[in-house]
Amino acid sequence: MKKIILNLFLIALAGTTYAQDAISYQTPPKAIADLLLAKPTPGVSIDSKAEWMLFSERNSYPSVEELAMPEYRIAGMRINPNNYSASRQTFINNFSLKNIKSGKTLAVTGLPMPLYAGAVSWSPSETKIAFTNTTPTKVDLYIIDVATGKATKVNKQPINAIMGGGATWVDDNTLLYRTITKAATLAPARPLAPKGPTIQQNLGKAAPSATLQDLIKTPYDEQLFEFFATSQLVQNKAGIETPIGKPAIYSGITLSPDKNYMMVRTIKKPFSYLVSAGGFPSVLNITDRTGKVVKMLADLPSTEERPSGYDNVQNVPRGFDWRDDEPATVTWTVALDSGLIKKNVEYHDAVMQLAAPFTSAPKELLKTKMRFGGISWGNATLALVRENSRTKQTSKLSRFNPTTGALETLYELSTNDAYNNPGFPVTEKNKYGRQVILTTDGGTKLLLNNTTGASAKGDLPFLAKFDLTTKKSEILWRAQPGTFEMITDVLDPQKLVLLTRRESQKDAPNYFIKNLMLRIADVQITNFTNPYAQLAGVKKEKISYKRADGIDLTGDLYLPAGYNKEKDGPLPVLIWAYPREFNSAADAAQIRGSQDKFTTISSGGPLFFVTQGYAVLDNAEMPIVAKDGKKPNDTFVEQLKLNAEAAINKLSDMGIGDRNRMAVGGHSYGAFMTANLLAHTNLFKAGIARSGAYNRTLTPFGFQNEDRTYWQAPELYYQMSPFSYANNIKTPILLIHGEMDDNQGTFPINSERLFNAIKGHGGTTRFVYLPYEAHGYRAKENILHMLWEMNTWLNTYVKNAKPTVAK
Repeated sequence: MKKIILNLFLIALAGTTYAQDAISYQTPPKAIADLLLAKPTPGVSIDSKAEWMLFSERNSYPSVEELAMPEYRIAGMRINPNNYSASRQTFINNFSLKNIKSGKTLAVTGLPMPLYAGAVSWSPSETKIAFTNTTPTKVDLYIIDVATGKATKVNKQPINAIMGGGATWVDDNTLLYRTITKAATLAPARPLAPKGPTIQQNLGKAAPSATLQDLIKTPYDEQLFEFFATSQLVQNKAGIETPIGKPAIYSGITLSPDKNYMMVRTIKKPFSYLVSAGGFPSVLNITDRTGKVVKMLADLPSTEERPSGYDNVQNVPRGFDWRDDEPATVTWTVALDSGLIKKNVEYHDAVMQLAAPFTSAPKELLKTKMRFGGISWGNATLALVRENSRTKQTSKLSRFNPTTGALETLYELSTNDAYNNPGFPVTEKNKYGRQVILTTDGGTKLLLNNTTGASAKGDLPFLAKFDLTTKKSEILWRAQPGTFEMITDVLDPQKLVLLTRRESQKDAPNYFIKNLMLRIADVQITNFTNPYAQLAGVKKEKISYKRADGIDLTGDLYLPAGYNKEKDGPLPVLIWAYPREFNSAADAAQIRGSQDKFTTISSGGPLFFVTQGYAVLDNAEMPIVAKDGKKPNDTFVEQLKLNAEAAINKLSDMGIGDRNRMAVGGHSYGAFMTANLLAHTNLFKAGIARSGAYNRTLTPFGFQNEDRTYWQAPELYYQMSPFSYANNIKTPILLIHGEMDDNQGTFPINSERLFNAIKGHGGTTRFVYLPYEAHGYRAKENILHMLWEMNTWLNTYVKNAKPTVAK
């Protein structure tokens, strides 16, 4: 009787404005579910000689029950307290090998069952492959012998994968890794009552912090972090484990090129309540292979005191690394402007170096006028130096002679100027086994590989030869329209033998060996087939159009299989997008992507709905462009409207999209965009906003590419917040959020409060809270239910909507 009364109560409640839907997990139409659950093609890893290929098959989506397993969310990490590993991973469930020359496929034997593999790495000679396997109670290390295909467990102590679980190869028989120091069952127990309140204080120092989640909040959290993050560094040589040094919280361990030294970073107290573990105080030491400290490089404070602003840095040494072209030389960067980019100085950064035995004074290598962005090493007379400005969206590449100190600019361009990006230098292994810049023509030229190859015809990847003297490129090969083909490796730079990955709208991506000099037929080395039979007949087209102020836009248009415009008429439309900021209208207008790429399915993408009779405009360009000396976001809402109107007009003018049945949606910043469009326009019949941030005052020290703080631009923060205009959101909006969102700024409270605000003003809205999900959704039941919600929402408010004229 109680059950009947409860059901009657739920039925009655469903008709009120305060209704809660008491429903279990739902599944979308079969075509959508089949697309989601289709088995993807394996991952591919090929050795540098193109002799062996490793295939990695991935697990399907985990269940909600798996996501619900015990988890500690501390220090910006999510920890499985039962096995010393990250609690949310995507694992490999099977390996196989293929000999490329013979074509023979080899099943890997000796694999643990079930297999939950990760952290895959080839040995220096590429005759062995290491991987970790995660079980409910521990993490182990296995080695695959490539010749025999046999996998063998090599560790004796369980691995501690909290601060990085992969092994480092020293040579083909020696690895370094971190092991646990205590059984997980000995972790500190949560006290029934705290010893006192949790207290934080600040004594006059500025400490602007991003809105991070999963941080340490209590003394008990500190205890847990210290317990689980502490590990013992060991060397495994031919199966014998030897401890190196003492247990510590090792956050980074890198070998010198000659393998005689290690750069070791260890975290120390006090642990921060404002930043994640990567920003905790730490000590950086150079040690020998036994763990003995040879040189203390730096005692670094917490990053809490890093100044706000994207080109500002903390006024401490940063970016410690080894030179790849020398046996044991460490480099790092120091700020010459106290870390403040607006300080009027000629040079903002200096790069320092110190060579073994590390007893002399550090030497200044070079200075940069923008922020130093890194060095690609070649040899004693050649390196490439990158410097950039995030605020100005500018990047510069210079040729550097490490011996003479000469620095010569090769090019400077906008970071958003894809058309003029020359590509990245092809590298080769030097005598230390490190990747260094490859030169040709007596050291006067570089090979540049551009795996995107953006152009006015779409993405057409290319290989070019770059003359270091004339600073001009000669294209040696470029993909042709009709396919998308990129170079994944240069197997022989002298004979120009390439490994490429080729795909088309109809053909799934496969790997080929291409010989540019002999010009013989390409050799196909994989034979993957289309896993998405449900998309057969779906038409894809990259469309171009202009918005009212003249800026060119593009989008990827997908039309249902068998659609005939004359016969079927205009379709309901789903526009899916993610805004980007640009300082240049010319950069914003560049075409990105290729209509010749094979259509793959992402669980977070919108393509499922093309099977339900919708036209889908994916990757619809939503540029926010700086105008009249202002910053891009100063006209954010105005430009969103221009972008949306342009897309709607284009689809309507094509006779494909029904202007009166348009929906807009997006994830994260795309959700923020969606809520703003519904708050400020009546262009759409419905919106779908997933895991967004809707109140910018909750991210007061900047967000996305906006580096002004709330206190510097309070009106901007108010005007860009759709929460401020929730009373105007009358278009139906579906809000979806992961219960355990871990992304910076997108706290679940954003969706909770926006839902309540819209509901409070009589709007039409639905809020779906996905259990145990983070910023990206993983559980099969949750994703299937999300797709059911989206499909139901679109059918209710878009496909079957009453025709009204959009304003």
